[in-house]
Amino acid sequence: MKRITFVIIVFFIVSCKMDTQTNLSQATDWKAELTAKLPYLGHRNWIVITDMAYPLQSGSGITTLYADEPYEQVLKQVKQMIDAAPHVFAHTYCDKELGLIPEADMPGVTAFREKAAQIYGNEVVPIPHEQLIARLDEAGKLFNVVIVKTPLTMAYTSTFFELDCNYWSADRQQRLDDAMKQ
Repeated sequence: MKRITFVIIVFFIVSCKMDTQTNLSQATDWKAELTAKLPYLGHRNWIVITDMAYPLQSGSGITTLYADEPYEQVLKQVKQMIDAAPHVFAHTYCDKELGLIPEADMPGVTAFREKAAQIYGNEVVPIPHEQLIARLDEAGKLFNVVIVKTPLTMAYTSTFFELDCNYWSADRQQRLDDAMKQ
């Protein structure tokens, strides 16, 4: 009886491990998955486009997708998706470190910065990488964060989209908050 129980337990552990490995190796259609999630995302949610070495974060509210496409193409597509959404707009951030890296230390960084600027223009605010990671970690405790990893192998190239309500402004909210105090 002990032997049968042992065999069943080992079989269960091995099958669970195989399921986990299968799920991790299955390719997903990141565009379809993000398109399906976008109507559910709102203010305080984040979408992040990252390089290959970006860590797999473990927060319960954080979903990581993989896009096997050039970073600039993914960035452009995600920005277009957000811009087309009627309910949200994005505050856009990048790693402050990106603007400080010389071409000699990371060949191609100048061209990357130029391409990224063409996509998001002057909308981006540079913030130190660790501060952005801390903000994502905090947001992931209560809200959803979608990370789209790309095959890019350049440091400090992440673009962070913090979603906000597209039909209610900060000014309106301030007036409402002031009225609530009276």
